[in-house]
Amino acid sequence: MGFRLILAIGAWLLCAGLLAATPASAQRDTGMPLDVCVLRDGGGMDPALLIHQPGRFDCGVEQHRLGPGDYWVISRDIGIRSRSRMPLSIRWTSLWQAGVDIHTLYDDGKIVTARTDDRGITPWLQLGSVAEHALPRRAAKVTRVLWHVRGAANMRGIVLGPRLATQAESVRSNLLMAAIYAAFAGLCLALLVYNLALWVALRHRFQLWYSAMTAGLFGYCVTSSGALAWLLPDIANNDRIRLNYLLLGAVGGAAIMFARTFFEDRIYRGWLGRAAQIVAALMAGSGVLFLLAPDVAVRVADLTFTCVFTGLAVVVLPTLWRAWRARSNYLWVFAIAWGAPIIAAILRTLGNLHLIPWSFWLDNSTIVAMAAEALMSSVAIAYRIRLLSRERDRAMEGEEYARRLADTDPLTGLLNRRAFLERAIGRPGRQVLQIADLDHFKQVNDTLGHDGGDEVLRVFARLLRNAVPTGALVARMGGEEFAILASPDEKVEAETILARLRSTRMPFDVRVTASIGTCSGPLRTEAEWKALYRGADRALFDAKSAGRDRVRAAADRKAA
Repeated sequence: MGFRLILAIGAWLLCAGLLAATPASAQRDTGMPLDVCVLRDGGGMDPALLIHQPGRFDCGVEQHRLGPGDYWVISRDIGIRSRSRMPLSIRWTSLWQAGVDIHTLYDDGKIVTARTDDRGITPWLQLGSVAEHALPRRAAKVTRVLWHVRGAANMRGIVLGPRLATQAESVRSNLLMAAIYAAFAGLCLALLVYNLALWVALRHRFQLWYSAMTAGLFGYCVTSSGALAWLLPDIANNDRIRLNYLLLGAVGGAAIMFARTFFEDRIYRGWLGRAAQIVAALMAGSGVLFLLAPDVAVRVADLTFTCVFTGLAVVVLPTLWRAWRARSNYLWVFAIAWGAPIIAAILRTLGNLHLIPWSFWLDNSTIVAMAAEALMSSVAIAYRIRLLSRERDRAMEGEEYARRLADTDPLTGLLNRRAFLERAIGRPGRQVLQIADLDHFKQVNDTLGHDGGDEVLRVFARLLRNAVPTGALVARMGGEEFAILASPDEKVEAETILARLRSTRMPFDVRVTASIGTCSGPLRTEAEWKALYRGADRALFDAKSAGRDRVRAAADRKAA
């Protein structure tokens, strides 16, 4: 347990390092970063004048501090020509905005304007939820770019992560994001189908919640990647963002319920179980709140969503603590699986609250984190099913052992009288019953003591077990009396049994013999058993009366 806990902690630290690093090299591959400055739209401003007056813009203020509204955002001077052999594009991150106009100034004084419609930046959306506007190709160099952002909620910023990219860099970025999102979507679909099939077979509740989580993740992948704008080109970008929040909230709620049903019941007893259900409901509810919130309240809905997501830590950390204290079998694999999502949720929350700098990869870390969680949770499910199977096998073995104890004579290991009758009565066809009784067994007990007598009984039982065919039944009926039941075809030779007994070495070399009475007949009912037993018992009495150590047979019984 200690090694597994160290392994889980190491995995968490590794996840934190990878997510916090937010590889700058990958960002550089998508183009050259652009510094931008901001000016609040006071109304009636002329873009043709503003684009020539960069000094009016504030370059030092943090955008998110300016609040919602309409803004002008201007880039620093570019001085590069967009030409046929190397067309240029402006790329920036998708945010909640009613619309965007882009004015591009060239060094010959020409200004080219592009405007969005009611869909917002949907026509410009690329994979990774990045807006991309191709700069018109002209002989003159691009001087600077001016954005006019209308209806910005400004929860993260106004224009985030602006970059100047070539067509090759844009294609490379789309291919990279396509590979990431396609792999994740394929993983979600495969895990969804597999676990639904397992649920049909095994019916564990945690499998249903896991399937709900992976289905939500697939939907989240489609909306957050920007692919939804390609599938539904008429959808407004803000509506896509609403769906993104809704699905992420549903994923968070399903993930909490998966943990709630995955662990042993004792882990979530008391307040923690109630807290898990409340947090799961709040997560799903916060997504619905964002979906239904009017535009003027979207900042409040976003803050509510961010705060609710801290509930992951409120539930998961006490869960891990309790699981460690209770020595849960599932602690280590759960801790490793949830390392990436918890770290990603914490970092994204810190980013949303502007306590750490915004980053494109941190903003998209949910995909990587949940991919790791989905994979490790599938391992956790396999591990859980394996342990459940082992528990079931042990229970079945225990049940079988208990059944055998109930059916077995504890001294000799043969069937007891009750089990013998259960298996004997109803056997088809004619049966041969032999009743064997050790001769003068009281003298054996008096000579060897009861321990010695018990050993004689065990030796005789082994002799019978080895002397009869596989299909025959052998039982200790009580005291020193034994029964052997077989069909006529199985040929249990009573004389052979007596001969083997005479040659078997007994404790202290005491001589032990037996008498056997046999009778054959049908054995379909209890009445026929009683008749058959009376016949074999009468033959046994005849063998005893004739001097013992011999076999006597009764007349065959006829069917009633």
